[in-house]
Amino acid sequence: MGKITTKFVCNKCAYEVPKWMGKCPGCNSWNTMVEETVAPRVKGGGKSKSKAVPLSAIADTDIYRFSSGNSELDRVLGGGIVPGSLILLGGDPGIGKSTLLLQVAQSIAQTGKKVIYLSGEESLKQIRLRSLRMGIDSGNILLVNEPDIDCLSEYVDELDPELIIIDSIQTVYTKEISSIPGSISQLRECTAHLMELAKKREKAVFLVGHVTKDGAIAGPKILEHIVDVVIYFEGEKNFAFRLLRGIKNRFGSTDEIGILEMSGHGLMEVIDPSYIFVGSAQNDACGTAITASFEGSRPLLIEIQALVSASGPGYPRRMASGIDQNRLALIIAVLEKRRSLNLSAYDVYIKVTGGMFLKDPSVDLSIAAAITSSLFNRPLPAATVFIGELSLSGQIRQVPFLEQRLKEIEKLGYSKAVIPSSAFKIADTRRELEIIEVNNLDDVIELIG
Repeated sequence: MGKITTKFVCNKCAYEVPKWMGKCPGCNSWNTMVEETVAPRVKGGGKSKSKAVPLSAIADTDIYRFSSGNSELDRVLGGGIVPGSLILLGGDPGIGKSTLLLQVAQSIAQTGKKVIYLSGEESLKQIRLRSLRMGIDSGNILLVNEPDIDCLSEYVDELDPELIIIDSIQTVYTKEISSIPGSISQLRECTAHLMELAKKREKAVFLVGHVTKDGAIAGPKILEHIVDVVIYFEGEKNFAFRLLRGIKNRFGSTDEIGILEMSGHGLMEVIDPSYIFVGSAQNDACGTAITASFEGSRPLLIEIQALVSASGPGYPRRMASGIDQNRLALIIAVLEKRRSLNLSAYDVYIKVTGGMFLKDPSVDLSIAAAITSSLFNRPLPAATVFIGELSLSGQIRQVPFLEQRLKEIEKLGYSKAVIPSSAFKIADTRRELEIIEVNNLDDVIELIG
């Protein structure tokens, strides 16, 4: 038998050294080295290797997805749950991760399939208390209060579940590693064990992951590399709405977002999310502009708010909530250079309503319009939506998926749409929606008057 040794592992970047160090050479963090025991691996004997299979030999009928029972979660997953996939769901404490997965378990249990819910944090009575509050009562949801991940294979062989839920990955452990649950080695080994279980048994596995104070999933990045799908559960506890955002997805796009609403009976799907992010179409407040951002496969109408106020002594402040700070600085620089607006004497604040973070470049025009409206203290035209990417020369560039955006604008009762003139030729003519073409910032300033 080999000799048992020890090593020191950084609990932030998983950098390994043979002796303790005050500062990690990998991420330069102080006091992050944790001692862990390394047991020698036993060489397996007589293990047969798997056969090589031609790609064409895999039948299309063997590839399928099944619904989670929540259309917003299915959207983020790329159309549903893929058997044999390992899905990591992260989010702040109390955001609703366990609630969502218990609802998913109920939806699958109603189809006659079994679900194993392994909890390392809550007792079985606590889970039952939550299920009674949510109106969930199914004999096909099988609760397991066993943090030893090595026992999971026996439960799978005995019960043959369709879905396995681990709540949470930081609370389970394997006896092969002597370190405590939640350590770097335990996270790596337990995740690898679950990945092997999911692939060989063709069972979908959901993992609940804790997050750090910075909002990242606790543990090294190798945890996110191992799993197939990484989903972040975002939202403020003081608001009822929650966002599901895909960060990694081997079976679909990562551009999709799901919108849910927390209620007394659990998380409910939001049928028409555009109503969340906009107020009245007849809003006459200064510094408020409406834009149509394309998130994943659907357009969303979102309200952009700007406040421009006289700056005190020192440098003017630039604050942005919902967009990148550098993006705001770029738009302000274009307004100063191309329109000679003296924004250097003013503080500029930008806010995206609803807690969204926008990366779509088509919202540039609405941000510029909101800033200009607040600066001149003049409201923008009523029931008007601004769509367009702003170039450094002050020109308004065309945007993709314009037809879908215009349909959403018309559906919500807006009467005007300001779009790039170069894109008008590909837009279908609307009977009730007035199309206003703009070439540059000068045309937009004229609309404000």
